[in-house]
Amino acid sequence: MMSHRYISIVLLLCVAIAISAQPSRRRAATSGNTDNGGSGSVPTTQTTTDRASLSFPVADAMPEEVVWRRDIYRQLELTTDKNAPLYYPVEPRGKEQNLFTYIFRLVVSGRVPAYQYKLDGNESFEAADKIELKEFLERYSIYYEENNGKVTVAPADIPSAEVKRFYIKESNYFDQRSATFRTRVTALCPVMMNEFDSEATPYPLFWIKYEDVAGYLSRLPLMASNFNNVTNMTADDYFTLNLYEGKIYKTNNLQGRVLANDFRTDSALTKEQRRIELELEAFEHGIWTAPQQQADSTQQAGASSSSSAQATPKRKEKSSSRRSQSSEAAASQKRPRTSSAPRASARRQRR
Repeated sequence: MMSHRYISIVLLLCVAIAISAQPSRRRAATSGNTDNGGSGSVPTTQTTTDRASLSFPVADAMPEEVVWRRDIYRQLELTTDKNAPLYYPVEPRGKEQNLFTYIFRLVVSGRVPAYQYKLDGNESFEAADKIELKEFLERYSIYYEENNGKVTVAPADIPSAEVKRFYIKESNYFDQRSATFRTRVTALCPVMMNEFDSEATPYPLFWIKYEDVAGYLSRLPLMASNFNNVTNMTADDYFTLNLYEGKIYKTNNLQGRVLANDFRTDSALTKEQRRIELELEAFEHGIWTAPQQQADSTQQAGASSSSSAQATPKRKEKSSSRRSQSSEAAASQKRPRTSSAPRASARRQRR
């Protein structure tokens, strides 16, 4: 009787130790509730996010405390060669799908939260700014079906062909912990282009945080070349390596103004975009090289002194030479004549 009780106590202790030794993140992922609607159980949003981040780890998030950071917004045209991997195939083909189709399915299923695109274009990831799914679908005339409170959209009704543009927010910052300069995408916004008008009208749909979707993008394969048909990278690799190409349309400023508000002509806008690009390149280059401003100022000071000396009248030069001769004569009288060692000049002593 005592042996059975001893064995049961040992088993209970082993179970308690195993539970406490399990990582808290994995415990939270496996203990979440599931939605039993449909043929199989679908994990909830939090559980799915945790499992995706565990199975497909991505790069570390941007640190909150950095010594220098600049946020800029870019406009990516998906039909260009550089950004084509994000747009094709336009319609799902087997397991292949483009970026918007993949993100749209994640938003509809509730696995990735989406936030409203406001009139000022600034993103807000507060809970009050989350989109209401059915209201969003009805606003953009996207056909959907609802069964037992679950919203589904057929692949043919996903407007993937109309989404030909993306807005992205990227942060350029210097990480003092690793002494590296990095560029990281922090937010994505798909833009639907209405081409029924004489000029295509953009309709930004929603903002999503990149860190919310990064775990899923690491499972989306991309074919990055027309010459190599092997899908040798993922969408997360594409953004992490900054393989995209986009023009700057806004910088993070207090007024929330876009560049087009201050630069009305195409030439002025292009010039300002180029200036910002060079500014970022100059900062990154300046981290690893010695600043040239001090050397330039020294050279300017030397040039100005030499020019002023050349511009001095000859009469002043004679007076200065006389003063120098008299001072040298006085110094020679004070010097002890027994010392044969050369006297160090004042200029050498200062050096």
